[in-house]
Amino acid sequence: MTMPITKQAPLLEDLRNHSQEQVAELRQLLTIGAPSRPDPRRPGFYEVEGCSHTYYVFKYPSGVKVLLLAVWERDPIAEMVACSCPAA
Repeated sequence: MTMPITKQAPLLEDLRNHSQEQVAELRQLLTIGAPSRPDPRRPGFYEVEGCSHTYYVFKYPSGVKVLLLAVWERDPIAEMVACSCPAA
């Protein structure tokens, strides 16, 4: 699933002190419409998948602004295990 993006890239606000590289990568991911997963418990919250990081963001319903809340490194081994093991 991709996060709906307007023609113009949204305004990105970093609520914590993430690195400039992480903010730049997220900005690029939002611009190209990178894959994302909505948070099932919180409307408007998404996980955006980067090459080596996952970004947790809140997108305003107007689509004008995105808040960067958290960043964590992706674990490729855990992702392979999750894909190869069927849910019980």
